[in-house]
Amino acid sequence: MKSRLTLVALLLAALAMLSQLAAGASLKKKEEALAAVERHEADIIALSDQVWGFAETALREVRSAQVLADYAEKQGFAVQRGVAGLPTAFVASYGEGRPIIGVLGEYDALPGLSQKAQSTKEVLQAGAPGHGCGHNLLGTAALSAALAVKDLMAAGKLKGTIRFYGTPAEEAVGGKVYMAREGLFNDLDVCLTWHPADETEVAVDSSQAIVEFIVEFSGKTAHAAADPWNGRSAVAAMELFAAGLNRMREFVRPSVRMHYSILNGGDVPNVVPAYAKLWCWLRDSKGAGVERLLARARKVAEGAAIMAEVEFKITVQGGSWETLVNLTGAKVMFANLQWLGPIAFTPEEQEFARGIQRATGVDPKGLDGAVRPWAAPKPDPEGGSTDVGDVSWFVPMLALSATTAPVEAPWHAWPTVACAGMSIGHKGLIYAAKALATTIVDLYEDPKIVQAIQAEFKEKTKGVVYKPFVPEGPPPLPKH
Repeated sequence: MKSRLTLVALLLAALAMLSQLAAGASLKKKEEALAAVERHEADIIALSDQVWGFAETALREVRSAQVLADYAEKQGFAVQRGVAGLPTAFVASYGEGRPIIGVLGEYDALPGLSQKAQSTKEVLQAGAPGHGCGHNLLGTAALSAALAVKDLMAAGKLKGTIRFYGTPAEEAVGGKVYMAREGLFNDLDVCLTWHPADETEVAVDSSQAIVEFIVEFSGKTAHAAADPWNGRSAVAAMELFAAGLNRMREFVRPSVRMHYSILNGGDVPNVVPAYAKLWCWLRDSKGAGVERLLARARKVAEGAAIMAEVEFKITVQGGSWETLVNLTGAKVMFANLQWLGPIAFTPEEQEFARGIQRATGVDPKGLDGAVRPWAAPKPDPEGGSTDVGDVSWFVPMLALSATTAPVEAPWHAWPTVACAGMSIGHKGLIYAAKALATTIVDLYEDPKIVQAIQAEFKEKTKGVVYKPFVPEGPPPLPKH
């Protein structure tokens, strides 16, 4: 009996030693991944600055997509361009077999946000777009992480397949929704992404689901002074619809957000307008909530049309599901953030940030590069939607944010553009690449981690039938 216990103890000790050796080997590979990111750092930052300078809006990211895809191809990735009917979407793959890990990259800019890389507001080109969400950093950091993993695979130190997804139009059409609809994420084991921010943390909160649609009213024209009784005003119906939508605000959940823009409100005051057009976005914490909002909006539009005696039409243009958070994977990513530690900014970068904060009326706290502690997920997400949400219902999604802008500085605004084109953004880019790369190493090195991540994903998606908000047919490509 004693000898049997001794044998068991020896076996346990051997297993513990093997576990330590495996952990040590994994740590060494993480350090090699960091070295790979640093080895390509100059190229990646140059790519980011190129994309920042191109500043191409949704589905017009021709040059941005090309320089990223070309670079991936030169580094040994097999690149498939123009996927899912999107000319500026591509998939770059390296390796073979499982696990298959994906990394998402974005590169679209926002209209009207041109800005120089300085701490005071000054346009680079009047009326031009700018990277007010830092997507020039997002796409290049994701590519950098994939490249670091590829280098380890090429050296025979990791086995499996790594894929970089070039995903256009996150700010508008939602390119990932069309890519998901085409099944481009179906065979992935895990997928990762990140986003520029004013803080560094692992993402444990979901995003808001969203649907966007056009409301059109068609009436009858007449002279507004001589015989208005012969006309039927489409603008009157549009005003009634807007009033009804605003009246709904008192009777919706706190998580709901409703926004609209009037695209056509008549031509001249002395003609009863026969046509009016409004663009509307509805958000809630869950897709089911968005569906209910859309049904109510249809009734409001119908009522407005009846009151004004005109016709109406609602056309759903697109939307995204809420992001399905995977806490198992988030904990793995969080451990790597802790291992990497904070982002260190120079006194000059801190002063640059404080200059932006003073210019925008924000408390001049500077930059916060510390890793935020683990926090319990919020019941309802804060405002904001993303087509990453749709991908998360096909494959477990892990996400993080990294500091690329001053604390509490306005987003989708000139301060983000300024930081995305200089060293503050560059530091967040490289940090995010390292965090993604080290987490991917964990996924390749420990199959049990992947199994646990997938087990949580399967439990949360049980019985869910995914139906995209985008209409059937090809993506709505811009007219040149």
